[in-house]
Parts: sequence; C-alpha cells; structure tokens
Amino acid sequence: MTDNKSAPQTQVESPEGTSEQVLRAARVVKAAKVRGRGEDPFTNEVDAKSLIDVGVVREHFASAMTRGADGTQKYDAEKVVALRGEASWGEGVAVAGRVVAWRSFGKAGFLRLRDRTSEIQVFLRKDALGQDYGRLEDLDVGDIVTASGPVMVTKTGELSIEARTIRLLTKAYLPLPEKWHGLTDVEVRYRRRYLDLISTQEARATFRARALVMRALREYLDGLGFLEVETPTMGALVSGAAAKPFITHHNALDLDLYMRVAPELYLKRLVVGGLERVYEIGRCYRNEGISTRHNPEFTMLEYYRAYATYETLMDMTEEMLRSVDESLRRAMPEEHAEWERARPFRFDRPFVRKSIHELLEYRLRPEVQKALEEIVGGDLGKLARHGVTVQALRDGAALDKAFASARTDRELDSATRKQMEGCDSHGERVFLLYELLVEPNLPLLFNDQGRVTKEGKSLPVFVMDHPVEVSPLARRQTRAGGDPMLVDRFELFVQGKELCNAFSELNDPEDQAERFRQQVAKKARGAEETMDYDEDYIRALEHGLPPTAGFGMGIDRLTMMLTAKDSIREVILFPLLRPER
Repeated sequence: MTDNKSAPQTQVESPEGTSEQVLRAARVVKAAKVRGRGEDPFTNEVDAKSLIDVGVVREHFASAMTRGADGTQKYDAEKVVALRGEASWGEGVAVAGRVVAWRSFGKAGFLRLRDRTSEIQVFLRKDALGQDYGRLEDLDVGDIVTASGPVMVTKTGELSIEARTIRLLTKAYLPLPEKWHGLTDVEVRYRRRYLDLISTQEARATFRARALVMRALREYLDGLGFLEVETPTMGALVSGAAAKPFITHHNALDLDLYMRVAPELYLKRLVVGGLERVYEIGRCYRNEGISTRHNPEFTMLEYYRAYATYETLMDMTEEMLRSVDESLRRAMPEEHAEWERARPFRFDRPFVRKSIHELLEYRLRPEVQKALEEIVGGDLGKLARHGVTVQALRDGAALDKAFASARTDRELDSATRKQMEGCDSHGERVFLLYELLVEPNLPLLFNDQGRVTKEGKSLPVFVMDHPVEVSPLARRQTRAGGDPMLVDRFELFVQGKELCNAFSELNDPEDQAERFRQQVAKKARGAEETMDYDEDYIRALEHGLPPTAGFGMGIDRLTMMLTAKDSIREVILFPLLRPER
C-alpha cells in the first residue's frame, strides 16, 4: 500500500511491444552510471549486524496500529513516536530487501521494500537525502537496496521508514513479472520458481507451510522418542516398495545402482539393531509418469515403531495429522483459515476405518450403486452381469470366472481389461475391484453429510486389511479371527487421494523370503514394478525383528492437501519438467 496510488511509477512494467531485452539494456546503462560514480552495483559490502528484519520492525510498532471500520490498517503517529523512544529505536533502523514498488513525485518519493519477513514503505525526501536523492533515478523495481532512518507514520496512516540513507546493493537487470497478472504461464512459474516467489505471496506462503509441516512432523515424532536417521539413496537392489526405479552408474566400481524407491528395508534393519523407534524424512525416486499427484523425485516420511501394530499407527496418524495442522494454524493463522475453507475435506471428525471387503460390499449395494450412477455413472453394471457380486468376493473360483468373462467384454475399456488380465490370484482380483469401484468414489461415499453425495466435505478413510498378494512386506493376519490371506495394512485416503501407507511388518524370515521369490517371478514374467530378492535383509530378519509397525507418507501430498493445492507441482520448488526449448 502506498500513500498516493494515482501517482506514476518511475519503473513501470513492460509496455506493449517493448521487449524484455530493451528493458534490460536500459538497466545495464544505469548499472554503468553507478560504476561511473565509483560504486559497485553488485556489492557484498553490507553490515549484517546493523540490519533488522522488517517483520521485527512491524512487531515492535504493532500496538500503534488500529483497524478502521472498513478493515484498513492505520497507525497512530503519537504512539509510534512513543514506541520509537524505547531503547535504540529513536536512532532509526536499517533494513534491506527487494524494491517491489517505486514512485517519485519530484522532491519526494516512496518505495516499498520486501525482505524475508514482511514489507515496509520507505519515504524518500530530497531535503533528507541531499545529493543522494538524485541517484534514485538509477533505481528500478526489482533492485535490492538497504535503507536507514527513523520510523514514522505518513498522512495516510502507513508505517514507514523516513530514509536518511539509501544504497543500492544489487542491480536487477531483468524486470519482474507484470504486477497485476504475474506469471500466467504455469510451466514458466514452475521453471522460474524464483520469479513465482518474488511476485506471488501465495507461493511464498505455500513453501513456508511446507517447511512448517516438516518441522511439526519432526517435533511430533521426536516427542514420542523417535530417532531421526539417514539411509542410502543408492543401492544395488530395488527394495522397499514395488516400483520402477531410476538407474545410475558408479564409475569406480563399474556398477549399476538403483536410486531408492523407499528407505524401508534399511530402517527395519535399524530396528533389528535395537533402534526401536526410527524415522527418516528424505528423497525417493520412482521412474513413473508425471501427473498432478506424481513427481519422479519426491520427499517421504517413513517411521518404524517396535512393539506396535498397524492399529497403533492408525491412532498415531490421526493424532499426528491434527497436530501438524494445528501447528500450521498457530504459525500462519490467516493463510490457514483460507486453506481450511478451500479444503474439500475435514480433519476434525474421527477418520473412517473400513476393510477392503467392507468397502466393496458397501459399494455393491444396489442403493449405493444407484446413488453413484446418478452422480458419476460407472462400469459396475457391466461388471455385475459377468458375476461380480458380493458373494463372488469370497469365492475364488467364482471371481476368476467373472474376470474371465469380463476380459472378453468389448464394452469395457481396454485399460480395465488389461488390468484384469494381469491378475494372477484371487487377492489381486479383489484389490483391482476395490481400485476400480471404490477408490475413485471415496469422497462421495464418506462425507460429513452421511450419504452418497457431492455436498459437504469428505472424511479421511483408512482402507484396511489388504490381500497378501499386493502387500509383499506386510504381516499376515495370523491372530485369532484373522484371515491369513489378508495382511495388517492400511492406506489413508484424503479426498480420494492416497496420503500414507502402513502395516504391521512381516518379521518371519521364511515368509519374507517366499514373498521375495514371488516378486522375482513376477519380474521374470515382465512386471516392471517389483522388488529384488534381498539376501542381506533376510539375514537381518534371522537375527530377529521385534513385532514392528511401519508407516510411509509423501510430504508433497500432505502439503498439497493442507494448503488446498490441486497439483503436486505447486508444492515442489523445482518439479521435473521437459527441457526448455
């Protein structure tokens, strides 16, 4: 906010028909003028100890601020003078930052300065600056400067610094994005994130939120006695998850290595070693497609807790997510209020907990199918005529027959039929039906309205008890009343998007060895997303892994959800893009 919005700017954005290079050339000339005066337009000579954050200045004078009936902020000049008299504030302050607005009125002017904490107006008077005032003509929006002087209030009630000195620190050769429209090309925003951060408050808030989320996760786990560790990001085997890896090469060893898809097996080795509560927040890499929910390079939180089950981790997950969200609320109250309003889900109610079989049986109810068809349509009717029923879910032969019939149905899309062809077991068939019929509709099935509808906000859903065939590292349900063809596992879905995956860990070395062999067999049949046989991990299990539960969550997706973003690229500083042409 400036004192005279109608006044012209000395630096305006690129006029129509004027190229960026013309503007750059003009700024290069100004830099030459600065050098001609014996000054460096790219100096490193700055007294860091003398500088104060703009946010600290604003906080000191916050009690002098009033808010009018229209919501506008104004400062009481007398109160500012009184506060200025405290300690050394009367001597003036020195701040540094980027010029984001610059207006001149002959013998006076205003510039707006932004640092990492906030923005403040700098009032420029010729009689206060003397000879230095003429040098202001060499300033442009985007330049980085330092200014010092007493804090004052303008006639319009804006807190300002009345400059006694102003000095150019860095000349910006290229102009900033047009003030009102910013970066309209989404790919340019991602590719030139530095410009996005300069010009967009929302972008700066998003990445501040991401940092706060990671800090809050650490505080939560540290508070429970977990130890943060680091494990290798390159290895000779594909391990920790069924995913297609990136391959690199170690020259000295003449050895192909895989970028890690997950740190899981290393972390469980540490639990064997007696580090009974461990976690890692680190980068993982999966050679998969790029979408609004996927980036090949991403950040994961994984933790492992001895003497716990997946039920323990469900309780922890609810508590942890609410704790993280509350930390975000306290640190960024205004932004959080906006994000919370925009979120299509809510965390303040108990999360839904349903097994895959319960979800499918609910989805196959005629009244549920009818309600969904009215909203989104679907292929259930086509599948039902081939024998996909509630009864078939627990009858391997019946479901196999239904799939064999459906695979020849040309009314089904080819992708669905191909997926069906890839199912080798009853468990894989059940899981595919869940992925086809339930997973895309979770927000409609479970919401705060208590019925199948697009209205209201969705509830997070723990999807529990997966088939053993799709869970090669999870513990079978060997307890009384359990099903040995299922595992103690959950995936948490928020607004229909998977956020985390957790399970009671498989600690039987013989069972784990057999699961590895099954993965190797699938790879031999052409499956790309499989794991290798990890002999050393089996050896570690033979030393004894205590009953343990493990958890994995994407930090990027969590940040997306909490800040109400639709694309993962909005929360990754530099997402993978095609080479710039």
